[in-house]
Amino acid sequence: MALRRRHRCQRKITDGMNHKGCFFLSIPHNFSGNQFEGGKSANSRPGVDLAGRTAELELMNSLFARHDQGGTSLLLRGAPGVGKTALLDAAAVQAADVGMRVLRASGVEFEAEMNFSALHQMLWPLRRHADRLAGHHRDALDRIFGLAPGLSPDPLAASTAVLALLGEVTVERPLLMIADDMPWIDRASATALGFVVRRISDDPVVFLAAARTGTEGLWRQLRLPVREIGPLAAQSAAELLDARWPGLTPTVRRRLLAEAAGNPLALRELPAALSSRQRSGRDPLPALLPLSGRLEAIFASAVERLPAPTRTVLLVAALYAAADLATIRKATQDSAGVDDLALAQQANLVDVDAAVGHMSFRHPLVRAAIVHLASPGERRSAHHSLAVALADIPDRRAWHLAEAATEPDEAVARALDEAALSAWRRGAVSGDAARASDEAAVSNRRRGAASAAVAALMRAGELSPHPGDRSRRLVEAAYLATLTGQLEDVPRLLADAGQALDTPTGLVFAATAHLLTNDEGDVDAAYRLLTRALDANTDTTKNDNWDHYGILYALLLISLYALRPEPWQLLKTAMTRFEPAAVSPFRLCHDAYVDPTRAPDALRKGLADAFAALPADAAPWQLIPLAFAAVAMDTLSDYRYLVSRMIERERDGGAIAMVIPALMLLCHDSYVHGEWDEAESLAQEGLDLAAVYGYRFWERQLRAILAAGAALRGDVDLARTRSEETTTWAAPRGIEVTEAYARAARRLAAMDQGDYEEAYVQVARIDPPGAPSLGIPGRWVVLDLVETAVRTGRVDEARAHLAAAQRAGIHRISPRLAVITAGAAAVAADENEAGPLFEAALSLPRAARWPWEHARIQLAYGQWLRRTRDPRARLYLSAALETFDRIGAKAMAQRARNELRATGVATTTGSDAPTVALTVQERQIAELAAIGLTNKQIGERLFLSHRTVGSHLHRLYPKLGITSRAALRAALEAMAPGEDQPRSATHD
Repeated sequence: MALRRRHRCQRKITDGMNHKGCFFLSIPHNFSGNQFEGGKSANSRPGVDLAGRTAELELMNSLFARHDQGGTSLLLRGAPGVGKTALLDAAAVQAADVGMRVLRASGVEFEAEMNFSALHQMLWPLRRHADRLAGHHRDALDRIFGLAPGLSPDPLAASTAVLALLGEVTVERPLLMIADDMPWIDRASATALGFVVRRISDDPVVFLAAARTGTEGLWRQLRLPVREIGPLAAQSAAELLDARWPGLTPTVRRRLLAEAAGNPLALRELPAALSSRQRSGRDPLPALLPLSGRLEAIFASAVERLPAPTRTVLLVAALYAAADLATIRKATQDSAGVDDLALAQQANLVDVDAAVGHMSFRHPLVRAAIVHLASPGERRSAHHSLAVALADIPDRRAWHLAEAATEPDEAVARALDEAALSAWRRGAVSGDAARASDEAAVSNRRRGAASAAVAALMRAGELSPHPGDRSRRLVEAAYLATLTGQLEDVPRLLADAGQALDTPTGLVFAATAHLLTNDEGDVDAAYRLLTRALDANTDTTKNDNWDHYGILYALLLISLYALRPEPWQLLKTAMTRFEPAAVSPFRLCHDAYVDPTRAPDALRKGLADAFAALPADAAPWQLIPLAFAAVAMDTLSDYRYLVSRMIERERDGGAIAMVIPALMLLCHDSYVHGEWDEAESLAQEGLDLAAVYGYRFWERQLRAILAAGAALRGDVDLARTRSEETTTWAAPRGIEVTEAYARAARRLAAMDQGDYEEAYVQVARIDPPGAPSLGIPGRWVVLDLVETAVRTGRVDEARAHLAAAQRAGIHRISPRLAVITAGAAAVAADENEAGPLFEAALSLPRAARWPWEHARIQLAYGQWLRRTRDPRARLYLSAALETFDRIGAKAMAQRARNELRATGVATTTGSDAPTVALTVQERQIAELAAIGLTNKQIGERLFLSHRTVGSHLHRLYPKLGITSRAALRAALEAMAPGEDQPRSATHD
């Protein structure tokens, strides 16, 4: 019997139709995947749950479009949690919106043995329509609904009654039937639905169903068209995670995306199972992520149905990340037979490649589900079996022994201690062996070693029967925690460690110094503490004693930022306790900052040799001192790839406290080479990490560099704000280098505005006139002090400072400093002697590698040439302008542009440049502001409110290419005649 009663429709359905009368499934933005009331979501959210499902939605669109051609059907098949129900929800919402009737049923396991339970759920909204049917159909339906006594109807009677009921209701409007979780729909309902689906080919019915991959049931006999629903693509998965859980740290975000493997349910619920500290990255993530109840039910259900031998094999494999079959068979005493793994394969849990002897889980969360299902005793037994099987791999054996242990055991604690710290203490591979090996593989061996070592040492402490060993291991864990972003755990670990004869007091001092520096920025207290530490640690018999290395590294950081000789002298004294080769990175850094002119060529060669000798997986403490030294010698660009490789390796669970300064050093290097966008990106990444992990000290250093960066770009207000914030923090704490960077920002901002007096004051506080410093940043400001002194009439002072810098040999430190010093000599020279000196400065080898300094010298030379009426001025001014525009130095570019205009060359500022046409009123306001009147005074003269004046100024700054009122005078003077005519004026 056909359902269509020749369409005696009582009303036309027009909503949601195109001009041909076809239905289309538009994609609403409020799906949540929750239960529906009349086809609508009862608890909707923005439609990110359907990210990446455009193709599936378009396919269902086509089904709605073809409904008037007869019944259509589709089966969505995919893994659990992949989003089948969300797609059905989308279809239900749209069908209801366009006037279709929606009937829906979802199979559940506990109703699978109840006859007609699914039909009851689906057809219950139509129960009153049964009164229109013939008596035998009405009787069958009443018994299905439980509204009449008697046994359930036989399959044929039930099926024909359902068909009759649907024929009645489709006369009124088209119908969407949805059957979710088909394998759990009871047999009687499945039979009736199958009967109906096979007979709706001519009727306005769309039938949508969903089933998990690999499941069986009567529904398979229907041979419905199938759409496989796979995992989300990487970009769509990221969109869903970011929309549901914004603000995750990059490390946590990457881990969640990897573990979810494109499963939408996992992307939504994995973060919810973590603590807020874990989501923020402040606490490390466990080896196996915790599962929500829904995730555990989904991924564990197939495991629970497997026989015990298969579950045992899977547990061993889940606890052994390498998952090679040989080790698994050895751990299970060869019980991991083909049949055991075949059952797991049939359940879609694993893939086995017998040819290469490897097994992998179909989804990462299957591993977590298997482990969560096992009892503690089962997990310990599996770990013990793996420890026996991995006897030839000591580090992995140690981890499994520790997980299997139930009481203190010094042998296990010692093995775990050694496995966890061997790579960190010494570097896992040395010299030629590292360079001969696969660098990617070596890097992976160290990836996350630091945070893993903290966890291992804590566990080793728990397993230590002797108080001294326990104390030592917890102190080591505390020290490493200062480097891995676990600062809040350090006081607790130190307190738990207590004090024993074997307690490494050097590391206690070093860990406490790191806390003082990073939390309060109290470098003076940290310095005093390290002085005591070195007095207490006089044993020089062990050159691999990392108590001393911890002290040396903490002392190096204080020396780098204090600008006082005492910390450097203490570091030099401490290094004498070691063999020279053992402290080479620290010695090179000391010499690069304290004594760079004694033998600069030998120092640069020593740095090159030290970088070349680093193993592929060099410990961060080996690399960072060398990187600081390379910055001081202006050679870091030659070794950026090594620093970048360390950052990539350590940013996920590694030495975060060394990743942040590494990013800062790369940022500095990018600034000096004119890659300012890259520099700011690196700085922002460092700031994000510093904020997440609580490294306030490094956060302030990065903000100080960004303050100078804002000034370089000509953003005066931002530079001053950042500079004042930095100075307020650094000055009371005596962190002089940070304060110097803040002053450099104010000096640059003043130069941007042509205020050379203020610029001189600021640079003179960084490096006193006449006494140039060899330190950082003093050696870099020779040109700044000389230029500001000359421009403020202090020519003799400028020449004296230059002569002192030349006597000190600053120009010999690096090619960059040679350019800076030569440029300063030209600026300070007599007018009739400057030309050849400018030429000499600009012709130095590789001078253009330092675009900021090079362009400044070109600008100064162009200005000198213009004053001498030399036509070559245009050439040098144009070159300076091109460089300033390229690197983003807006204020300096405007100055070069003004100089070019003075030579008679018309310039533009690019396609995005604002116009300089001013209205009469804007010109009046600009001229009054340029002579120093306040907004209120200008308003009184022009009969305007001070707010209106401020608004006009805000609009005219971009027109003139400036950022503040201090630059108004120069900008107005540089305007060509006629540029200030009113926009509305007309000329005959």
